[in-house]
Amino acid sequence: MLPAARRDIQEAAKWYNTQLDGLGKRFAQNVRNKVAAIRQNPFAFAIRYQDTRVAVLDVFPFLIHYFIEETDKRIVISAVLHTSRNPVNRYE
Repeated sequence: MLPAARRDIQEAAKWYNTQLDGLGKRFAQNVRNKVAAIRQNPFAFAIRYQDTRVAVLDVFPFLIHYFIEETDKRIVISAVLHTSRNPVNRYE
């Protein structure tokens, strides 16, 4: 997981905790569950941009953006963004 993706998760969890105590923990668990599903079957999710695939979280309106490094078949999570954010301009 890239550092930017970790920051995405931390920021979202922090925001959710301001809305309801413990909701950030629930968000983080939902991310972990979806990452486990990606690891089980990384090709099951649609390609959205070039080689970047996206997986929709089950409860929260977020997408996990990832790609598969073909040389060593490694999954790299590049972003975890709210569905209304533009991944190209993620820091606007």
